[in-house]
Amino acid sequence: MTALSQFHHQFYGPENGPRWVFLHGLMGFLNNWRKIIAGLEETERCLTYDQRGHGRSIKPPHGYAPDDYANDLKNILDELGWDKITLVGHSMGGRNALNFCVRYPERVTRFILEDIGPEAAPDNLAYYQVLLGMVPTPFPDRASARAFFSGEFLERARSRDNPKMLAEYFYANMEEKPDKTVSWRFSKEAIFESVQAAQDRARWDEVEALQIPTLLVRGENSRELSASMFDKMLKTNPLIQGVTIPNAGHWVHADQPQAFIREIRDFAQMS
Repeated sequence: MTALSQFHHQFYGPENGPRWVFLHGLMGFLNNWRKIIAGLEETERCLTYDQRGHGRSIKPPHGYAPDDYANDLKNILDELGWDKITLVGHSMGGRNALNFCVRYPERVTRFILEDIGPEAAPDNLAYYQVLLGMVPTPFPDRASARAFFSGEFLERARSRDNPKMLAEYFYANMEEKPDKTVSWRFSKEAIFESVQAAQDRARWDEVEALQIPTLLVRGENSRELSASMFDKMLKTNPLIQGVTIPNAGHWVHADQPQAFIREIRDFAQMS
């Protein structure tokens, strides 16, 4: 089995265009980037894929540390023969991309790190356990799942993000199983292990070790990346420049897609 065949993936844009790779966040999947890639695919060659444990990709029982995700990317690029890429990572995908950039700096020309810092909140694992635990999967059908996320979930969820947006995100992560029931498209065990691995240690050493021009993108209203941590990251490494996008939360590229496209395209074209 080849490296790429283990991952649900999609290419966009001309084969001879500058090469970009997009890594989604926790519980995400490749379609999360569709609006952004639509603004680039006329000239850029873009690859996005469901990372391990997510979407329609491989779901091993263990192996969800940033090193594991970064190794997947290395194997995919080696198989494709892509020597240099512009790498974009959101949230968990940004943490995995940071690990990749530090270990394989020769493979990345520009790095866009979206709304994630080197420290994870200590209560993250409990937060996601409670949040996912309140969803009564499997549902008998899609209508039942839709009814839950548009009703009971909104009433009961205590989320850091807008509950309505989170409900839509969770519903988008539902898929029909072979027995016709509807449940998560990701592995819950993979999610929990990914969160636990992120909490194991702070990653300021990786921020300091970056040798690649990096654009740190923060949503003005983000609860994930505080303004103080954003500023500290910029001071830690002179190769990191930052931009805060107004009227955006943690999902900057979803809240303000046109502003996000403009910032990353301009950054990628800088000499």
